[in-house]
Amino acid sequence: IIFSFLEARKDKLDAIVITGGEPTLQRDLPEFIRKIKNAGFLVKLDSNGTNPGMLQLLIKEKLVDYIAMDIKAPLEKYNKVIHVKIDTNLIKEIIDSIMNSRLNYEFRTTFAKEVLTKTEIILIGKLINGARLYVLQKLIDRGKILNPLFMNSTQNYSDEELKLIKQELLEHVTQCIIR
Repeated sequence: IIFSFLEARKDKLDAIVITGGEPTLQRDLPEFIRKIKNAGFLVKLDSNGTNPGMLQLLIKEKLVDYIAMDIKAPLEKYNKVIHVKIDTNLIKEIIDSIMNSRLNYEFRTTFAKEVLTKTEIILIGKLINGARLYVLQKLIDRGKILNPLFMNSTQNYSDEELKLIKQELLEHVTQCIIR
Protein backbone atom coordinates (compact mmCIF):
# COMPACT_ATOMS: atom_id res chain seq x y z
CA ILE A 1 0.00 0.00 0.00
CA ILE A 2 2.75 2.46 0.95
CA PHE A 3 4.76 1.88 -2.19
CA SER A 4 1.77 2.12 -4.53
CA PHE A 5 0.87 5.40 -2.78
CA LEU A 6 4.43 6.69 -3.32
CA GLU A 7 4.56 5.51 -6.92
CA ALA A 8 1.32 7.37 -7.69
CA ARG A 9 2.84 10.58 -6.31
CA LYS A 10 6.37 10.21 -7.64
CA ASP A 11 6.07 13.39 -9.70
CA LYS A 12 4.89 15.38 -6.65
CA LEU A 13 7.23 14.08 -3.91
CA ASP A 14 11.00 14.28 -3.54
CA ALA A 15 11.46 12.88 -0.07
CA ILE A 16 9.90 10.74 2.63
CA VAL A 17 10.06 11.43 6.37
CA ILE A 18 10.18 8.42 8.67
CA THR A 19 8.98 9.45 12.11
CA GLY A 20 6.65 8.59 14.94
CA GLY A 21 7.47 6.68 18.08
CA GLU A 22 11.07 5.62 17.52
CA PRO A 23 11.55 4.28 13.97
CA THR A 24 14.97 2.75 14.71
CA LEU A 25 13.29 0.13 16.92
CA GLN A 26 11.92 -1.53 13.76
CA ARG A 27 14.33 -4.30 12.76
CA ASP A 28 13.29 -4.13 9.11
CA LEU A 29 13.93 -0.37 8.86
CA PRO A 30 17.03 -0.69 6.63
CA GLU A 31 15.15 -2.91 4.17
CA PHE A 32 12.18 -0.53 4.18
CA ILE A 33 14.43 2.47 3.52
CA ARG A 34 16.27 0.63 0.73
CA LYS A 35 12.92 0.16 -1.03
CA ILE A 36 12.16 3.87 -0.64
CA LYS A 37 15.61 4.83 -1.95
CA ASN A 38 15.29 2.38 -4.87
CA ALA A 39 12.01 4.11 -5.75
CA GLY A 40 14.00 7.34 -6.13
CA PHE A 41 13.11 9.22 -2.95
CA LEU A 42 15.31 11.00 -0.45
CA VAL A 43 14.84 9.91 3.19
CA LYS A 44 14.69 12.01 6.34
CA LEU A 45 14.70 10.16 9.65
CA ASP A 46 13.41 11.55 12.96
CA SER A 47 14.99 9.79 15.94
CA ASN A 48 15.52 10.15 19.66
CA GLY A 49 18.95 8.54 19.31
CA THR A 50 18.39 5.69 21.75
CA ASN A 51 19.28 2.99 19.21
CA PRO A 52 22.77 4.06 18.09
CA GLY A 53 23.55 0.70 16.49
CA MET A 54 20.69 1.07 14.02
CA LEU A 55 21.47 4.75 13.38
CA GLN A 56 25.13 3.96 12.72
CA LEU A 57 24.12 1.21 10.29
CA LEU A 58 21.80 3.60 8.42
CA ILE A 59 24.56 6.22 8.25
CA LYS A 60 27.24 3.73 7.18
CA GLU A 61 25.07 2.28 4.44
CA LYS A 62 24.05 5.79 3.29
CA LEU A 63 20.38 4.95 3.65
CA VAL A 64 19.34 8.32 5.08
CA ASP A 65 19.86 11.76 3.59
CA TYR A 66 18.89 13.81 6.65
CA ILE A 67 18.62 13.03 10.35
CA ALA A 68 16.70 15.07 12.90
CA MET A 69 17.66 13.91 16.38
CA ASP A 70 15.79 14.95 19.49
CA ILE A 71 17.98 15.76 22.45
CA LYS A 72 15.71 15.76 25.47
CA ALA A 73 18.04 17.24 28.09
CA PRO A 74 21.66 17.58 29.14
CA LEU A 75 23.11 14.12 29.76
CA GLU A 76 23.03 14.60 33.54
CA LYS A 77 19.24 15.09 33.45
CA TYR A 78 18.37 12.76 30.57
CA ASN A 79 16.95 9.84 32.52
CA LYS A 80 14.79 12.12 34.65
CA VAL A 81 13.29 13.84 31.62
CA ILE A 82 12.61 10.70 29.57
CA HIS A 83 11.49 8.54 32.53
CA VAL A 84 13.55 5.60 31.27
CA LYS A 85 17.01 4.54 32.37
CA ILE A 86 19.38 4.60 29.42
CA ASP A 87 23.12 4.75 29.08
CA THR A 88 23.66 8.40 28.20
CA ASN A 89 27.02 7.47 26.68
CA LEU A 90 24.94 6.03 23.83
CA ILE A 91 23.35 9.44 23.27
CA LYS A 92 26.78 11.07 23.12
CA GLU A 93 28.01 8.30 20.81
CA ILE A 94 25.27 8.83 18.25
CA ILE A 95 25.61 12.64 18.43
CA ASP A 96 29.27 12.21 17.52
CA SER A 97 28.44 9.73 14.73
CA ILE A 98 25.91 12.11 13.20
CA MET A 99 28.23 15.10 13.44
CA ASN A 100 31.14 13.15 11.92
CA SER A 101 29.03 11.89 9.02
CA ARG A 102 28.59 13.82 5.80
CA LEU A 103 24.83 13.87 6.28
CA ASN A 104 22.65 16.89 6.63
CA TYR A 105 21.25 16.90 10.14
CA GLU A 106 19.67 18.87 12.91
CA PHE A 107 19.53 18.42 16.63
CA ARG A 108 16.40 19.68 18.32
CA THR A 109 14.99 20.09 21.78
CA THR A 110 11.36 20.61 22.73
CA PHE A 111 11.29 22.54 25.97
CA ALA A 112 9.19 24.24 28.59
CA LYS A 113 10.52 26.56 31.27
CA GLU A 114 9.55 24.20 34.09
CA VAL A 115 11.48 21.30 32.50
CA LEU A 116 14.70 22.86 31.17
CA THR A 117 16.42 25.90 32.61
CA LYS A 118 18.39 28.31 30.47
CA THR A 119 21.59 26.79 31.87
CA GLU A 120 20.44 23.29 30.90
CA ILE A 121 19.61 24.40 27.35
CA ILE A 122 23.11 25.91 27.08
CA LEU A 123 24.56 22.61 28.37
CA ILE A 124 22.84 20.87 25.45
CA GLY A 125 24.51 23.40 23.13
CA LYS A 126 27.86 22.46 24.66
CA LEU A 127 27.04 18.76 24.23
CA ILE A 128 26.56 19.31 20.49
CA ASN A 129 29.40 21.83 20.22
CA GLY A 130 30.25 22.39 16.56
CA ALA A 131 26.86 21.20 15.27
CA ARG A 132 25.60 22.85 12.11
CA LEU A 133 21.99 23.29 13.26
CA TYR A 134 20.22 23.27 16.61
CA VAL A 135 16.47 23.81 16.70
CA LEU A 136 14.64 24.90 19.85
CA GLN A 137 10.97 23.96 19.78
CA LYS A 138 8.53 25.56 22.18
CA LEU A 139 6.24 23.07 23.86
CA ILE A 140 2.73 23.35 22.50
CA ASP A 141 0.23 21.53 24.70
CA ARG A 142 -2.35 19.89 22.48
CA GLY A 143 -3.71 17.80 25.32
CA LYS A 144 -1.86 14.62 24.36
CA ILE A 145 1.32 14.91 26.39
CA LEU A 146 2.43 11.62 27.91
CA ASN A 147 5.48 12.75 29.86
CA PRO A 148 4.35 13.89 33.34
CA LEU A 149 7.14 16.47 33.47
CA PHE A 150 5.59 18.28 30.53
CA MET A 151 1.92 17.78 31.50
CA ASN A 152 1.78 20.76 33.80
CA SER A 153 4.25 22.88 31.87
CA THR A 154 2.38 25.96 30.84
CA GLN A 155 5.13 28.51 30.82
CA ASN A 156 7.45 29.04 27.88
CA TYR A 157 10.35 31.42 27.69
CA SER A 158 9.54 34.91 26.42
CA ASP A 159 10.76 35.95 22.98
CA GLU A 160 13.37 38.16 24.65
CA GLU A 161 14.63 35.28 26.82
CA LEU A 162 14.80 33.04 23.75
CA LYS A 163 16.82 35.65 21.87
CA LEU A 164 19.38 35.69 24.68
CA ILE A 165 19.49 31.89 24.86
CA LYS A 166 19.93 31.73 21.08
CA GLN A 167 22.83 34.22 21.21
CA GLU A 168 24.57 32.12 23.82
CA LEU A 169 23.94 28.91 21.86
CA LEU A 170 25.55 30.45 18.78
CA GLU A 171 28.85 30.26 20.66
CA HIS A 172 28.53 26.47 20.32
CA VAL A 173 26.54 25.79 17.14
CA THR A 174 26.67 27.28 13.66
CA GLN A 175 22.96 27.98 13.37
CA CYS A 176 20.12 28.06 15.90
CA ILE A 177 16.46 28.25 14.95
CA ILE A 178 13.49 28.74 17.26
CA ARG A 179 10.22 27.11 16.20
